Amino acid sequence: MNRNTEKQLETLSPFEVKNTLIELAENNKEHSMINAGRGNPNWIATEPRDAFFQLGLFALQESKSTFSQYPGFGGTSKKNGISERFLSFCEDNEQVDGVRFLLNAFSFLTVEHKINADELIYEWVEGILGDNYPVPDRMLKNSEFISRKYIEQEMGYKDTLPASHFDLFAVEGGTAAMVYIFNSLKANHLLNKGDSIAIGAPIFTPYIEMPELEDYSLNKVEIMATEESHWQIPDSELEKLRDPKIKAFFLVNPSNPASVKLSDETLQKIADITNERPDLILLTDDVYGTFTDKFTSLAMLAPKNTILVYSYSKYFGATGWRLGVIAVNEENVFDRMIADLPESTRNQLTKRYSGISLDPANIKFIDRLVADSRAVALNHTAGLSTPQQIQMSLFSLLALLEGGQEYQQHAKQIVRSRYHTLMEKSLTQPIVSEDDESGAFYYVEIDIQDLASSVYNADFFTWMKENFEPLDFLVRMAEESAIVVMPGGGFDAPEWSLRVSLANLPESDYAEISSAINLTLEGYYEAYLSAK
Repeated sequence: MNRNTEKQLETLSPFEVKNTLIELAENNKEHSMINAGRGNPNWIATEPRDAFFQLGLFALQESKSTFSQYPGFGGTSKKNGISERFLSFCEDNEQVDGVRFLLNAFSFLTVEHKINADELIYEWVEGILGDNYPVPDRMLKNSEFISRKYIEQEMGYKDTLPASHFDLFAVEGGTAAMVYIFNSLKANHLLNKGDSIAIGAPIFTPYIEMPELEDYSLNKVEIMATEESHWQIPDSELEKLRDPKIKAFFLVNPSNPASVKLSDETLQKIADITNERPDLILLTDDVYGTFTDKFTSLAMLAPKNTILVYSYSKYFGATGWRLGVIAVNEENVFDRMIADLPESTRNQLTKRYSGISLDPANIKFIDRLVADSRAVALNHTAGLSTPQQIQMSLFSLLALLEGGQEYQQHAKQIVRSRYHTLMEKSLTQPIVSEDDESGAFYYVEIDIQDLASSVYNADFFTWMKENFEPLDFLVRMAEESAIVVMPGGGFDAPEWSLRVSLANLPESDYAEISSAINLTLEGYYEAYLSAK
């Protein structure tokens, strides 16, 4: 591939560049392709899925019993006594995978948390059958309670939980959450065209790209974490948040691609700045938090100002399920900021939401997110599909029940073992050690400049930079070794860097990836020596 073509490719999203690299790798006749480009885990959580399908069988049994006039038809379940029938079903099938999980979940919710047994099982049965619209549309009552407990457990280490609770909106994964949040912030004039927002970089590419779209036309200010600071944000960068022109701060924590969580000290500094700037909007995407030790979300330290996004996709191996939540604390600045808008703007918003409430001026921000997700007019059909919400509840319960800690340790061990294998053959020392509590180890960012300079010399890298595009290293890996990795520059990491996903390949493949990186670098060095 020539340099001009590589320059053109570098203008695309790294996810689009990946497709070109895949084509190159597939054309390699000597090696089978190893695709470490996408963060889709190659494991799944089986217990909550076993439970889902067994619950589905019980739900069908219930439905068939109420509508037997015609073959192939079922009816709406009867709530009265449904929990007793559920327990009878479980006793008859106790040895079947997933049933014991259902019994433990039932006991946990009805005994420890005093949830009405018939209401719980009726919600599960109707939800898994998907025979009704989601009611409430924001999230089913018990599903919200279960997911809230999960979020509080995993996002709030030790005593960081605020006294007030979080309202949840169940959405189609983290990507849908991003779209809904951007749209509602714009629709409610909390962010307007031309406003400045801060982005915690490096970061998942859409957070870089979306503000620039014509739909939003926002100005970006980067708040850079650096490799030298162990992927923490230096105080000098955090000081940018004191500028009143910056309306919001968006971050992914732990980061992508560096896969390192922000320290408690850094999070507290952001929270302290927010106390001084009570109208600063914070958005934190914490999908990788469960892979670190002692994780605390910014939402716990600055609950009033923070919109929390969490996706179930990575931790439970559920990217195809499209499961996520938006969490907003019941005591938040967004409702107050909307109330403080100029009268003409408030009148405009009152008109926008007048068709769904007799008191549209006082609709909470979280409920505006729900309405806006269906262009307001279709608010009555809003909400995540109910079978998805039941599976989300069962995933949450896996973490909340007794086996949750063991599952988490195994999930962490999977990615850490792959990290060890990758770095074992690396020519440089890893930035994050395997026992580092700040590491999520879901991805690893490898700095080619640092690698070239430390293994060989700085003059060698200067020669590389003068003669090649940063993407050329990845192109060579694809063409020569059939290995696909992502360009780090597309995530606002250093241009001469690459991202390896530690989620989606067998452990042995990571030794091959490391060897290919070394071999590719050696090829450049041989060319450098020949050119001297």
